[in-house]
Amino acid sequence: MAEATWQKSSFSTDGNECIELARSAGSLLIRESDLPDAALTTSAHVLRLPLSTGKAGGLDRRG
Repeated sequence: MAEATWQKSSFSTDGNECIELARSAGSLLIRESDLPDAALTTSAHVLRLPLSTGKAGGLDRRG
């Protein structure tokens, strides 16, 4: 995964509990910053639904 340029969210703190994204050969890579050797591979199309659901508040905890 050395070829990927990882980007951390501007909302992240200086700690190691952040999600990072990168592009590689037409795919999107997702990893947790404290586990840099493990990454999920997906596409923008597949990632669009959970991101738009989260922005709309559809993933908020109900308690």
